[in-house]
Amino acid sequence: MHNIKELQALLSEAKKIVITTHHKPDGDAMGSSLGLYHFLLALGHHVHVITPSDYPYFLHWLPGNSEVIDFQIQEARAKDLVAEADIIFCCDFNALSRIGSLGDLVRSSAAKKVMIDHHLDPEGFEDFTYWNVSACAAAELVYRFIVELGFGNNINKDIATCLYTGIMTDSGSFRFPSTSAEVHRIIADLIERGANNSRIHELIYDTNSENRLKFLGHILSQKMFVLPEINTAYIYIDQEELKKYQIVTGDTEGIVNYALSINGIRFAILVVDRGEARKLSFRSKGEFPANEVAKKYFEGGGHRNAAGGISFLSLTETVEKIKNILPEFEEMLKQ
Repeated sequence: MHNIKELQALLSEAKKIVITTHHKPDGDAMGSSLGLYHFLLALGHHVHVITPSDYPYFLHWLPGNSEVIDFQIQEARAKDLVAEADIIFCCDFNALSRIGSLGDLVRSSAAKKVMIDHHLDPEGFEDFTYWNVSACAAAELVYRFIVELGFGNNINKDIATCLYTGIMTDSGSFRFPSTSAEVHRIIADLIERGANNSRIHELIYDTNSENRLKFLGHILSQKMFVLPEINTAYIYIDQEELKKYQIVTGDTEGIVNYALSINGIRFAILVVDRGEARKLSFRSKGEFPANEVAKKYFEGGGHRNAAGGISFLSLTETVEKIKNILPEFEEMLKQ
């Protein structure tokens, strides 16, 4: 951030601040947002976190969760807070379309906008940018932001817990290539400042419902298809399956990684029929650009090895489209 001194001056006096993040927030979205929330509260600001939608139940234990405002439930209050804000922080996204109708409110707000993000191709709506595509998580950038402002020693247990959660989840429990030696040093500092690493891991990964495990077994045995000749696997889930197993927000998270974990598979795709549209998740290994497939064919994008997209075709048509476009990438997938 080239103009961090200017932002530092803005934050030197109490401000009305809104923090928001992308639709259907994940661990990094909520971890970075709530970590920043606790930091700014401690500086004496009036701070609210507004999410565009609900988010997974396994994140509801995060410190500050009870204060989060869901735009879909408390729209009037959220509108008032955005209208009154002096500063709006946008965590873990870089295009206002990622926050739905909340994006129009943010765009028209007179507040200064601060983007903290690590995704490609920022839209440019913000006044201040803290952006690095090499970062493994937005939570890593929030940590660096706090340190660069000169408040590293202000990181308490709540901040550390939230930021650890964000980094852990977006780095695949520290196994993705973006997990640098410096990330491990940050994690060590967060543990020293109160983040209980084993407890956080348990709360995120070991709180499955019985329905989710039965659903997972069904999907992996009946709805996963492997194309070994092009090192690809795909999974698709229909609305009846979601209804039968009483699937809630967060229950499909991580399923695409099972397909990618198959020996020899370099590219994995998950398609979930959400009724109004089909949501796609793409994961890859090595140099294969999952984000380019998402961007070119499914109005999406993201990181090279982790991306998302959307389809307004039927579920059957979407799966057929995937099978039709895969030959285009055959040579890259065989490398």
